[in-house]
Amino acid sequence: MQGRIAACFLLTGLLLVCGITAARSVDAEVQRIRKQLKTLPMNQPVKLSEEDWRKLLTPAQFLVLRQRATEPPFTNEYANEHQSGIYLCAACGNELFASKTKFESGTGWPSFYAPLAPDKIALAADRTTGFSRQEVLCARCWSHLGHVFNDGPPPTHLRYCLNSVSLKLKKSKE
Repeated sequence: MQGRIAACFLLTGLLLVCGITAARSVDAEVQRIRKQLKTLPMNQPVKLSEEDWRKLLTPAQFLVLRQRATEPPFTNEYANEHQSGIYLCAACGNELFASKTKFESGTGWPSFYAPLAPDKIALAADRTTGFSRQEVLCARCWSHLGHVFNDGPPPTHLRYCLNSVSLKLKKSKE
């Protein structure tokens, strides 16, 4: 009986050590990927495998940014955010939108009337819902951000309707 108990403790200890080692290995891999992203100049395209993106992003981020899902309205982080700053791509850190172009659209998602610069984003035709619309992508890593519509306020009359999970707010000191 004591031999079985000792064997169980030994096996449990081995499984624990293997689990910790595997977790450290995954953490080291994520750190390697993050370091690779940070050393890449911002004007360089980001090319990671889907497996690397899966390691780097949260499950919710991966669904939206890489698999083009949409988060539910009125339940996201930035729809009602009013702090000054720059909104970055949550995947690669590309600076995308300024808070000064953010407006209340009533849609339940953060909305902007213009990107920081035209070359920060890319647009692609999206017909997945049965009607034509424009998908908004990060021009650096080609991650899905949301969609753009022509019902926004002046001066552009555009509404970049984005998923909060695809963004990260870099708050300004103002």
